[in-house]
Amino acid sequence: MDKLVIEGGKPLSGTIRIHGAKNAALPIMAASLLADGEVRLLNVPRLLDIEVMLGILSRLGCDTSREDEEVVIDSSKANSFHVPEDLMKQMRSSIFLMGPLLARFGEVCIYQPGGCAIGERKIDLHLYGLEALGATIEETGSQIRCTANKLTGTDIHLDFPSVGATENIMMAAVLAEGTTIITNAAREPEIQDLQHFLNQMGAQVIGAGTDTITIRGVKKLGACEYEILPDRIVAGTVLIAAAATRGSVILTNCNPSHLVSLLHVLRRAGIQIRAYDDIINVNGLTRPKVVERIVTSPYPAFPTDLQSQVMVLLSLAEGTSIIKETVFEGRFKHVDELVRMGADITVDLYTAIVRGVPRLFGATVEATDLRAGAALVIAGLAAQGKTTVEQVHHIDRGYERIEDLFQSLGASVYRESPLIKQLDPA
Repeated sequence: MDKLVIEGGKPLSGTIRIHGAKNAALPIMAASLLADGEVRLLNVPRLLDIEVMLGILSRLGCDTSREDEEVVIDSSKANSFHVPEDLMKQMRSSIFLMGPLLARFGEVCIYQPGGCAIGERKIDLHLYGLEALGATIEETGSQIRCTANKLTGTDIHLDFPSVGATENIMMAAVLAEGTTIITNAAREPEIQDLQHFLNQMGAQVIGAGTDTITIRGVKKLGACEYEILPDRIVAGTVLIAAAATRGSVILTNCNPSHLVSLLHVLRRAGIQIRAYDDIINVNGLTRPKVVERIVTSPYPAFPTDLQSQVMVLLSLAEGTSIIKETVFEGRFKHVDELVRMGADITVDLYTAIVRGVPRLFGATVEATDLRAGAALVIAGLAAQGKTTVEQVHHIDRGYERIEDLFQSLGASVYRESPLIKQLDPA
């Protein structure tokens, strides 16, 4: 397995362009199955999850191609509604294929999805939504089969504003007969991006970004070209890394309005932030201040996907901060690794008590999931000495060559491959 080796203690400096959002690209790629023709997607990042999704679409019979940040998907020859179990185990986001495959073929066969081990993420709401549209659900072991002679619009209330369930229902409902109204829908920017894409193909969806989404079913959807929105979590990770290393960084191709909760926390921590148009300038030239309490919750509240990264910053603050995780119960696995680097953090159920220390120290640590891995990279950048981050494949799921990203900002970080090490005569 690859490792990242980091020589810490260097403030980040420079300008970085933020790549497209994984969490927007994946459902949009799945939704391409609904198109009658070729879909051309722009600003698609080169990530492990993206490659897995392309592999699944190919196995379903789609023609796919990629050149730089452009992906072309032609689903006209798609001939299977059976998602391969081996690929589903690699990526939780393969669950997004349920809605579009059901809408296209009247049947879909999937398996319980894989992905990061950050806690229980049930798909009950996905199944509930599809069942409400007229699907029959059969579960046999890890296999789930949904069938529907016809999908019919209806009112669907979600007990929790699940992003995945909201998106799956949207993708199934666009070709259903009649009108579907989703209440207590997720409000994330990625939901809005999916709405824009579906409408570009000819769907009639309104309300994304609010808690009520209305979908009027249409007979067919056509080909289109669409540009994926910038990745707000990657942008947030870079902002936090700049602050933790006491650096000065300019981010381009980002949307400050998608990061309001994080920018508020950074300003409370004494970090200088200037945001305008699609640019954010961050300066963290002094030791951060404590932030008394952060609670993760669905958008627009503070995102769980930035909780582990901001914990690194607060572990260097002067005083005690409290972080409460309300979304995923398994999202404190990075704490033990940060403690190995000198952080003073204790966990009580779903609450982390972060007592700031003057500095962190390099150590060998292990990424247990995508965002925990990003947090450990930030810790390594800020720490004194050498840090080795193992299990980098987790990080590759959501960051396009994270070492290149931080190298461009002056960091000393490189990837060590077992093959490269074996061939190195030294």
